[in-house]
Amino acid sequence: MLYYDQYHVPETLDEAFDLIHTNGGNYKVLAGATDLLPWAREGRGGDVNYESVIDISKINDLSKWQLQGNRINLGANVTISQLLNNPFLRKHIPVMAKSAVWFADDQIREQATLGGNLVNASPAADATPPMLAMNAELTLERKQKGKIIQRKLPLDEFLTGPGKTRLEAGELVTRVECDSMLGYGSAFEKVGHRRSLVLSTVCLAALVSLSDDGQEFEDVRLALGGVGPVPIRLKESEACLISQPIDSDLIDKSAVLAVKHVQSRTRQEYRREVVYNFVKRGILGACKDLNTTFADIDTDMKHRGNYG
Repeated sequence: MLYYDQYHVPETLDEAFDLIHTNGGNYKVLAGATDLLPWAREGRGGDVNYESVIDISKINDLSKWQLQGNRINLGANVTISQLLNNPFLRKHIPVMAKSAVWFADDQIREQATLGGNLVNASPAADATPPMLAMNAELTLERKQKGKIIQRKLPLDEFLTGPGKTRLEAGELVTRVECDSMLGYGSAFEKVGHRRSLVLSTVCLAALVSLSDDGQEFEDVRLALGGVGPVPIRLKESEACLISQPIDSDLIDKSAVLAVKHVQSRTRQEYRREVVYNFVKRGILGACKDLNTTFADIDTDMKHRGNYG
């Protein structure tokens, strides 16, 4: 169970940083608490005690978003529900809506935040592969000698291992910036022990843009989670398709290249088969999302016994 002596609800970043400074090291920052509360129970974290809990969910600046050039700037407190339902966000980053469908249930989506999902640094986090595919960059802030100091880190550099990040003491993730994906088709694939309310065994985000005639891959972005210590971009799989014709053999090669990234300690062969099929299905699904059909592409996801 979660215990605390004081519960603070700051309304500005300045107030939040002052509370962080005042409470030294014995505090916990939360926004939606959808990871903290399930962890603070018997069998996991047990009884968890903090002198202070600092709830940043009421800081309005962290719940806003805007388009800046071809990038979307999102406050860290944007909820998974907003990613699923807001028309502007669905237009510019639709893969996040496709990911959010798989995210727990309606009540949790209303509470859970994008920043919290990324900071939690789960290898199987649903939001991380889409954000990696969209070249996400995090803004980290802290207060030092009365001034707020800001730095930025690409998401792939921020994540260092299961539950581990480059977030320093006294810092908060305040914003997440990513590419607008207008003109791209997208797909999100996930498998777990159940359809929802479950951590991913494997999840994949796929983003595709095509040439004007619809016959070549102009850009391909693939990101994979649940198979290693951190979610990753599948750079080799992407490179073998970019500027190439849409061809079933090339898509198969891209899928085969992906399976070597499975580093899980359990169910490796199962995960390899899932990754192989997910890459194929994700690429084809992203193509179809552009209202393009390819009758000559084999969409039959068959068992593949030899991954090379």
